[in-house]
Amino acid sequence: MLLAGIFFAIMQVMVKYVPHLPAAEIVFFRSLFSLVVSYIILKRQGVPIFGNNKKLLILRGISGSLGLITFFYTLQNIPLASAVTLQYLSPIFTTILGIFIVKEKVKPIRFLYFAIAFGGVLVIEGFDARISLQYTMIGVASGFFAGLAYNIIRKLKGSEHPLVIVFYFPLVTLPIVSVWSYFHWVTPVGWDWLILLGIGIFTQAAQYFMTMAYQHANLAKITSLNYIGILYALVFGFIFFGETFNLLTYLGMALVLCGVILNIRSK
Repeated sequence: MLLAGIFFAIMQVMVKYVPHLPAAEIVFFRSLFSLVVSYIILKRQGVPIFGNNKKLLILRGISGSLGLITFFYTLQNIPLASAVTLQYLSPIFTTILGIFIVKEKVKPIRFLYFAIAFGGVLVIEGFDARISLQYTMIGVASGFFAGLAYNIIRKLKGSEHPLVIVFYFPLVTLPIVSVWSYFHWVTPVGWDWLILLGIGIFTQAAQYFMTMAYQHANLAKITSLNYIGILYALVFGFIFFGETFNLLTYLGMALVLCGVILNIRSK
């Protein structure tokens, strides 16, 4: 899960570097890359590419597609830390939805730990007047759809190969974004192509490791590791976008780590 977080953070930086390309078009290239790579690997390993529980696999693809498109859209239109902060609502949605979807028992104390971690995210981000209500709602929606997708992944545990689940993501996403991109196409130029390739590579790797984590670990515990991503975002934000830290940022980081550690240690 930690490795997946690093790959996702690199992907987020790359998305910020192509703000002139529509979010749906970036998702199109990312999905095309993932579809081809997943198909080749599945064929080589002799794994049936269409899986067993097709209804759940399609639903995972739809929810994941909506979550990715809305997240990319916020990444392009609001500050990186703000977009990541809103995305961190997904662990909360994951835990809450997990109670109903996978019937997972969650001790009430864990909600306090989530609150501590999310409180740290709020301290780090603070109030950002650059974020409109529209972008806020889109960011919240991305967290909800991601939480739904994670629960479906867990529900598919034992019945589907991780790469089959990853394969259905672009399989369902491509038809959706292809139609939109056809009417809003912007041709990539120069370094855009290399960045789009990088987005595909790092997202593919992140999706695979994330899928393995959600299939083999307690949902509430593994979800808390998502919060480590704020540290990646802060570091990459400083390196690539010149973001600086203050005392409140370090306080927020401490709260995030505290919430994560407490949740992992909770039995």
